[in-house]
Amino acid sequence: MSLKTGDAAPLFTLYSSDKQPVSLENYRGKNVVLLFFPMAFTGVCTAELCSMRDSIADYAGLDAEILAISVDSPFTLDKFKQDQQLNFPLLSDFNKEVSAAYGTIYEEFVFGLKGVSKRSAFVVDKEGVIRYAEVLESAGNLPDFEAVKAALAELN
Repeated sequence: MSLKTGDAAPLFTLYSSDKQPVSLENYRGKNVVLLFFPMAFTGVCTAELCSMRDSIADYAGLDAEILAISVDSPFTLDKFKQDQQLNFPLLSDFNKEVSAAYGTIYEEFVFGLKGVSKRSAFVVDKEGVIRYAEVLESAGNLPDFEAVKAALAELN
């Protein structure tokens, strides 16, 4: 089941890289860019999240918060966040429930790894409704960040 524009964003609470629970519900009244990514410390994921780090002001200007989610443990995400100096929360979907709820999970990824998040981007508006949804089948591709920004601009 894949989510589409106009659907209610499934609510979740996940532990962040600093081992604190983070709930989507706490972001009501804010626009949120949810980024699912396959794995910390891989080339494309690092490039993607560093580009978000470097353009955080653009997203702040669009009144948006960024949350990045992978099936890595909070401990791995903490090291990744420190190494890359990422300036937004990294959330651990270790049990794969949120990736499944958003329809963004590989049955089998590289090296026979099962249940890894697909690279994807969702824009959730201040009321918790999905305004943009892009799930990529190829982990080598990046979401269309111009389309993400355009969706955010329409909300302001």
